[in-house]
Amino acid sequence: MARPRRLGLKGISQHIIQRGNNRQLCFTREFDRVAYISWLKEYSTKYNVAIHAWVLMSNHVHLLCTPFADNNGVSKMMQSLGRKYVRYFNDNHQQTGTLWEGRFKASLVCSDSYMLSVYRYIELNPVRANMVSSPAQYKWSSYHFNAHGRHSELCQPHDIYLNLGCDSTARQRSYRKLFESSLSDAMTMKIRSSVNRELVMGDEKFKAHVQNLSGVKLKSTRIGRPPKN
Repeated sequence: MARPRRLGLKGISQHIIQRGNNRQLCFTREFDRVAYISWLKEYSTKYNVAIHAWVLMSNHVHLLCTPFADNNGVSKMMQSLGRKYVRYFNDNHQQTGTLWEGRFKASLVCSDSYMLSVYRYIELNPVRANMVSSPAQYKWSSYHFNAHGRHSELCQPHDIYLNLGCDSTARQRSYRKLFESSLSDAMTMKIRSSVNRELVMGDEKFKAHVQNLSGVKLKSTRIGRPPKN
């Protein structure tokens, strides 16, 4: 059976998750993460994909990104990055075979209503995993760039982020304030379900816009079996 078409559109952001096969570790030492970030920078630049937020967990990766040159820019970036990193990982850890759990998962994100929630969801991953008590305590995420202005050659702020303040100091202060309260359970579940089921995160107007641009009928957002006639 043919795989379903990957939905990507220039100028529309995507929340990406890629997991290790059978939840195996993808990163076992610091240099693994350094290598992955280096190649993410290389291929995001090559395919003109802006990376807004990211986190590297031990057995999976989250990205929030926007393609600008090509509807398939994110897919090309992830395919090139995935192949490069698997070769590196297998060579350096005396392994063979696949590292990733099939294709990455992706959800298109409506900028107006969900963008900052997805930023927070991604950077709060280590907190939800009880690895740290604050995102600032976790080294391998974009929080330090978005919240404190640490230099990054990888991250590019989304327009929604830029609207948080009139200058970088004001934006970082406003961004940190977003983390003074947790994401609601309902929002956490919505984001998680959307990316795992590859649904579009947005209102009906946004979904109609995506359908018009792509010509693809979107998946149902209902959970469970369809109602009987």
